[in-house]
Amino acid sequence: MSVKQVVVGIDIGGTNTVFGYVDRDGAILAEDRIKTTHYDEIEVYVAALYEKIMVTRQKIENSIEIIGFGIGAPMGNINKGTIEHPAGLPWKGIIPLADLFKRHTTLPVMVTNDANAAAVGEMIYGGAREMKNFVVITLGTGLGSGFVIDGKLVYGHDGFAGEIGHTAIRPGPSNRDCGCGRKGCLETYVSATGLKRTLLKIMADSIQPSELRKYSFEELDAELIHEAAKRGDYIARRAFEHTGRMLGFKLADVVAHTNPEAIFLFGGLALAKDLIFEPAKEYMEENLLHIYKGKVKLLPSELSTQNAAVLGASSLIWSLKET
Repeated sequence: MSVKQVVVGIDIGGTNTVFGYVDRDGAILAEDRIKTTHYDEIEVYVAALYEKIMVTRQKIENSIEIIGFGIGAPMGNINKGTIEHPAGLPWKGIIPLADLFKRHTTLPVMVTNDANAAAVGEMIYGGAREMKNFVVITLGTGLGSGFVIDGKLVYGHDGFAGEIGHTAIRPGPSNRDCGCGRKGCLETYVSATGLKRTLLKIMADSIQPSELRKYSFEELDAELIHEAAKRGDYIARRAFEHTGRMLGFKLADVVAHTNPEAIFLFGGLALAKDLIFEPAKEYMEENLLHIYKGKVKLLPSELSTQNAAVLGASSLIWSLKET
């Protein structure tokens, strides 16, 4: 029986860490997840994650050979294998993630920004297969972004290029606190968490009825708001419209900086479809310089929410193997 080579692709999110065994064709042979938020100590988290990965291997009936681990994480630095000052994770400071992982394996371990991993996944397996210039915006617990220009992922001098989630949409001391320590970051308005904050602000300023008034901040999530909006809840729909407007305004700047063929929205918030796409497209077009108007496509990711970053992370190792 032939042995199939696979890479373990890992996507570390603010709420969940998802991983999968990925073959060279992009097929995920087995996958699972653990709760990122359950681990206050990074060493305990890495040990638990590695153990869960090894347990999940037993689900694969065919003989496999793991050739490496590719990891996408907020503020992941491909140059150093570190996560540095992540705003949405339980651990602070500079985390030597690759080195910690190598306590459990002798195989190659590569780390990059989670949104960069999603962009690579879109380029290899998704809607950007024929594109040389595009942007991926990840809308989850936070907001990430990956930029591909002339067919190459942009990392920048220190490996942190493209962090538009932490550019100011509303600078000033009176604006929303961000986990990065600054105020008014785009992520505080355009993310699953930002949507909740917007909803509660609208709710506080309005006397309109809403089925969501019975929930606390901890009980609310983007899915609940999405379902209420689909049923016509006025406040839920206003929250989505405001979120889309803020996103569209910032995307007009992204277009000016990178001149992409398309911008892909990926992640849980993007599953709201027209509720987020329509206001984002409208406000992007409204704020574009004339030479860009009508030229940039705003598209949903063609990869499933769970798989895109996992596939992208796995491609780090395939690329290493082929160089």
